[in-house]
Amino acid sequence: MNSGINGPTDLLISLLIVLIIAISPKKQYRIWLALNIVIVLSLTVIEYFYPRLIPNTYQDRESRFIDITSAYMVGIFLMYYIITHIKKSYDKEKRQADEKAQAIEEQAQHILIQNQQLEHINSEKNKLLSIIAHDLRAPLSNIQNYLELVTEYGLDKEEREIVESDLLKVTQNTLNMLSKLLIWSKSQMEGVVVKLSDINLLATLKNTLDLECALALKKQIVLTYTINPLITVVADSDMLQLVIRNLVSNAIKFTPLGGAINIGADRILNECRIGIRDNGIGIAYEQQKDLFTLKAKSTFGTGNEKGVGLGLILCKEFTELQGGRIEFESTPGSGSVFFVYMPVE
Repeated sequence: MNSGINGPTDLLISLLIVLIIAISPKKQYRIWLALNIVIVLSLTVIEYFYPRLIPNTYQDRESRFIDITSAYMVGIFLMYYIITHIKKSYDKEKRQADEKAQAIEEQAQHILIQNQQLEHINSEKNKLLSIIAHDLRAPLSNIQNYLELVTEYGLDKEEREIVESDLLKVTQNTLNMLSKLLIWSKSQMEGVVVKLSDINLLATLKNTLDLECALALKKQIVLTYTINPLITVVADSDMLQLVIRNLVSNAIKFTPLGGAINIGADRILNECRIGIRDNGIGIAYEQQKDLFTLKAKSTFGTGNEKGVGLGLILCKEFTELQGGRIEFESTPGSGSVFFVYMPVE
């Protein structure tokens, strides 16, 4: 026992249990700990009752000093190795756990983004269906009225030619609008895609405004437009037509019989301002603050027209997607004017 309790034996045995626990399976900890305690206590008790069995092997103080010091150094290095090994193992496990947690978090974030994208796509699909229903209802109704006029009333040759010419024009414009809407809808089903380009404002809006003029006549509304043929804006042609078409449709909806609507455009610095002005019923002051929000409610027009819930919020959204902005002024009982500002080249 190397001089019993006078030597470093107890210290070495204690360090040995640390090493054994560090490298042995967890389920063996208690066995090795109990065995270590039994051995140390047994040797200590034997030395206490039978001291002659444990001879003093040290020849002098120097040899005892060297033995204990060397045992201490061995113990220190052993403890350093064990603690370093345990710390490295802990850091490795922690790093792996952090990486796994980060991977799980990234995966959850990815799933969340995918869900948001799916919700956005579904929302866009619903918007597109509303737009198509909104934009096709009025011209198709107008075509129906023309056909009823030709069928039910006896028209002379000259009147019939005029009606047929107007019917052909409305049909062509409606078909053109439908084709563009379907092309635009197809491109938007994967998300809103804005294709900006330099477009001539009058050439882009002429068919749309001519169609709206025919629709306005049904309510005996005089719709006029004055647009400089030289004005060029930076916009998505189909999206801009959709915005203007809906703003003009709203103006017709809330303008009484015999009213007037004027569409004009002028350049202000680096913007083109498109104005849609009517002398209709205007917008109540308490409703104006929520006009471009989801709180806005669809209301009946002067001819008892019912909207489909499309709302001005879509016009605002599509205008801003093109880099423009939309504003309005309205006085209840006196009419409204909506301004669409688009960047110019």
